Amino acid sequence: MGFEVTQPLLEGRHVRLEPLSDAHVEGLFGIGQHQEDWAYLPTAAFTSCADAEQWIQQALELARKEPHYPYVLVEPASGALMGSTRYLNVRPWDHALEIGYTWLGHDYQRTPVNTEAKYLLLRHALEELGAYRVELKTDARNLRSQKAIERLGAQREGVLRRHMVVQDGYVRDSVMYSITDLDWPDVKKGLLGKLG
Repeated sequence: MGFEVTQPLLEGRHVRLEPLSDAHVEGLFGIGQHQEDWAYLPTAAFTSCADAEQWIQQALELARKEPHYPYVLVEPASGALMGSTRYLNVRPWDHALEIGYTWLGHDYQRTPVNTEAKYLLLRHALEELGAYRVELKTDARNLRSQKAIERLGAQREGVLRRHMVVQDGYVRDSVMYSITDLDWPDVKKGLLGKLG
């Protein structure tokens, strides 16, 4: 018997995760213009509101087809958008999914925002949905992302060679990580310790 993914509002002290919608175009454009933030992602930074609108439309189309469950990261006090993330690669029979497509605006990197967003997504997946396994992957060139995933407490499982075609036709290797339901008690304790 499989499990069914839901996409509720997820709230913490540093971040609120809201389902992505067309209403987020201007906010995401405002924080999505630094090319260095997108260097290892499948698509390039936004150069216009039309780019942000197209990115959102692609995300919502994937949400209908795949399915993906895209979120925006919102600053709770001000309502400012800080980035985006999603659940994807859902395998209901295996009780497994992936957290990915994560990016943060430049001003929100190296803050508690990403840690708390991952904590909220992991807690929902492993405690409320009943997932056995949550996967995370990143470009093998992206050492900063690998360190961030490892700081979460995820286990590195290996490298998927020539795994994905990304910007400019580059064929990347992907480093695969996971957190399982058996890992979760220790990972949760570590994340809560980091969040204070």
